[in-house]
Amino acid sequence: MANALVEDLKWRGLLYQQTDEEGMEKLLNEEKVSLYVGVDPTADSMHIGHIVPMLTLRRFQQAGHQPILLVGGATGMIGDPSGRSSERNLLTADQIQHNVDCIKGQLGRIFDFSNETNGAQLVNNYDWFGNMSTIEFLRDFGKLININYMLGKDTISSRLETGLSFTEFTYTLIQGMDFNHLYDHHNVRIQVGGSDQWGNITTGLEIIRKTHEEETKAFGITIPLVTKSDGTKFGKTAGGAVWLDAEKTSPYEFYQFWLNTADSDVVKYLKIFTFLSREEIEALEAKVEAEAHLREAQKTLASEMTKLIHGEQGLEQALKITAALFSGELKALSVEEMKVAFSGVPSVEVAKKDANIVDLLVEAKISSSKRQAREDVTNGAISVNGEKVKELEYTIDAKDRLEDAFTIIRRGKKKYFMVKFA
Repeated sequence: MANALVEDLKWRGLLYQQTDEEGMEKLLNEEKVSLYVGVDPTADSMHIGHIVPMLTLRRFQQAGHQPILLVGGATGMIGDPSGRSSERNLLTADQIQHNVDCIKGQLGRIFDFSNETNGAQLVNNYDWFGNMSTIEFLRDFGKLININYMLGKDTISSRLETGLSFTEFTYTLIQGMDFNHLYDHHNVRIQVGGSDQWGNITTGLEIIRKTHEEETKAFGITIPLVTKSDGTKFGKTAGGAVWLDAEKTSPYEFYQFWLNTADSDVVKYLKIFTFLSREEIEALEAKVEAEAHLREAQKTLASEMTKLIHGEQGLEQALKITAALFSGELKALSVEEMKVAFSGVPSVEVAKKDANIVDLLVEAKISSSKRQAREDVTNGAISVNGEKVKELEYTIDAKDRLEDAFTIIRRGKKKYFMVKFA
């Protein structure tokens, strides 16, 4: 019998590989199941490339199953070779702990931890690996997995030519031990991961099979790699990764990332990332086809994702900045919001002194010459911190220096510049 959740995952394009589709659907129909997904704390924030398996696990939680979230305090010290051509730089124990603490907070925004029947649980694999001896590791687990079996894994075989340390070589075995531990201690029956985790997941199933005399019910699912229709990498901007940490990627920048989604990608992303119903997404799909210029699907995607990761307050800030920039009414923004809004615009540093507007436009290379600068001013093309300046004798002084450090100048309708004063 088909499972409604699995059918929905298929419709959303979230199922790439399954170890036993029929057996897993039977299990999901008969029992409340615990599932897990892991993330290694290699940084103090997750980015949007991390969250597809997380959001998929939340769908299971909404269907009544229990998510177990593993933060790899131990595996983060080893480094997953999956998808990498070289070894990661090893982090100190203090760095790992700091990253673990930061990631815990981000997971709290995605999952419901308070539900008494299927609230999410957070675990750290350092708790069961931290005191394990080398002898215990080798005798109890190393002997379970054949070297030839491990060499057959893509994550290992793809690195043999460029080099793979023994530390990285053991990673798939250690992650397999995680699955086995969670199977025994948290009744976990399904591991969910990105498509690059297939080898690690199947190693876990092999360890479970070999360490249990009874017939086991354990399964693995992988999520396809999210791609853009133009072939470029998803989740990257000119400034780098799109982080979940508001200090690294502001709510406004986060909102803008989703808002700028191409028409050819937006419906796919609505299915993958949001919790909108099939009917709601199909209605938005029809609007993309009939009224693409209104970008309603993109606005919905951006709002849903920003609210999920940064809350209502983060979404309000993003919408406020977006509206102010669109209208040119910068007076509605606080100084902090101005910093966020213009963090990516061209900037130039000049000496801190009172300066005539024409001279400053030329010095900051906003206008190409004094003649052009005078034309820009008299034609009403120049705004200082949201206020139009049309007087050639206008002086930029302390009143225009926000925090006595910078001024935002707009030339024309859309060209913004940040003038920094040193």
